Amino acid sequence: MRAAVFLDRDDTITDSHPATSHLERPGDLFDPELVRLLPGAAAAIARLNRAGFVVVCFTSQGGVARGPMANSPPATIAQVERVNDRVRELLAKDGARLDALYYCPFHPKGVVPRFTREDTWRKPGPGMILTAAAELGLDISQSWAAGDMARDVEAAINAGVSKARAIRLHPRQPDEGGVWALDLAGAVEMMLRA
Repeated sequence: MRAAVFLDRDDTITDSHPATSHLERPGDLFDPELVRLLPGAAAAIARLNRAGFVVVCFTSQGGVARGPMANSPPATIAQVERVNDRVRELLAKDGARLDALYYCPFHPKGVVPRFTREDTWRKPGPGMILTAAAELGLDISQSWAAGDMARDVEAAINAGVSKARAIRLHPRQPDEGGVWALDLAGAVEMMLRA
């Protein structure tokens, strides 16, 4: 079984909040034209690729359940796929790749009946990581995770990633426990030094 690195997408790999600050729900990225990678993200992922890690993106996309937003493309599965394709395209230009990408369109407070529910794939649930591990033959106990939100880290820990290998990204370390890095490049440096 192989070790993986599980990465959140928005504001971990992509610079989502600034690109969507003008929208009704800042952070919900459904327009591929707005996709920008965070500085150093592609290089960090390329380092993981070269080190032999399976790189898996797992992202919450509850905007699909919450429905349309003003001044934005429709929050649909098709738009999520277009954004994901753009992320892959931009990473590839810099020699990096995601080996798999999982997303959760569910939200319990949605308005689109098909996607309005709680689900184990919804962070901090472990569903996306457990599914990836089963489908890709991954050893969760030897894997790492990184994300900008507490729920990213909690999802990884709930799936069996060690607390010491679940890294929260933040420009400065708040006064709370856990493992912190400035950005994805810093997190990858920690992973590769371990």
